[in-house]
Amino acid sequence: MSAAELVPPALPVVRTVSGYPGGRAWLDRLPGLIGELTARWELTPGRPFAGGSCSWVAPVRRADGSPAVLKIGWPHREAAGEGEALRLWDGRGAVRLYEHDPERYALLLERCEPGTELGDADELPAEERLALGARALRGLWEAPVPPGSAGLERVADVTAAWAGTAEERMARLSPPGFDPALVALGVRLLRELPATAGREVVVHGDFNPGNLLAAGRGWLAIDAKPMVGDPLYDPWPLVEQIDDPFARPGPRPVVAARCALVADVLGADVARLQAWAVARRVESALWAVDRRGDPGAGAAIMREARILADLAGL
Repeated sequence: MSAAELVPPALPVVRTVSGYPGGRAWLDRLPGLIGELTARWELTPGRPFAGGSCSWVAPVRRADGSPAVLKIGWPHREAAGEGEALRLWDGRGAVRLYEHDPERYALLLERCEPGTELGDADELPAEERLALGARALRGLWEAPVPPGSAGLERVADVTAAWAGTAEERMARLSPPGFDPALVALGVRLLRELPATAGREVVVHGDFNPGNLLAAGRGWLAIDAKPMVGDPLYDPWPLVEQIDDPFARPGPRPVVAARCALVADVLGADVARLQAWAVARRVESALWAVDRRGDPGAGAAIMREARILADLAGL
């Protein structure tokens, strides 16, 4: 397969990484990296998958004919721990790791077949999809956290940085529709929730339904941005992005019921799950105003944060 077939210009990773400092040089090296890794791990590559904005991902065949997936990531902080997290999870709720080259941000992974995303499994009721996702998440949380956290980032450090950025954005932008007291609550939760966790686990970091794929042995997580910390950092994107509960007329009871369902499957405190949702919604709202230049979207997210705060009794 030619370099143009392996790394076509229309591939999302090409469009995205081209705009990053050093991105063009990495893309120029990418065909050589693919060739080096496929030779070393004795792989036959297929055409790359169209998804993924920060990594090149393709189906491959191993020397014994078995299917796998080769993933080569654009080197960045959030991707650095993915291989180690997959090693720790060891197939519990996530794809299995076959090979790992951390220097090249390269992973050889179990292939999920048929590979349907949980978010696209519209034949299943929303409640069933939420329960399936929560069960996979519970499997991830079963992995023991090794001493020293295996070099993974810590939730507390990441969310403390987010809190400082949120405060700076609020002071600089003063966006309309943003309740300063609710912003202050979200910022406080970003700082305080990690310190009050009852336990710490290796969290997925981006547990949305697009990162859960159907496989022969269940629904498996992919594309982790792992950290160590409070497990209840993880569930909100699952709740939010399956059959958007805020799109319903009178969303409050739908949001409450779905949070309760996921918390029940996880054996978790629903109010704490909702508190994390408030913190993450406030941060997202200010990001939308600053990075996307969209005050309307930010104000809409803040309305969601208000519902969540009320449900959590905050």
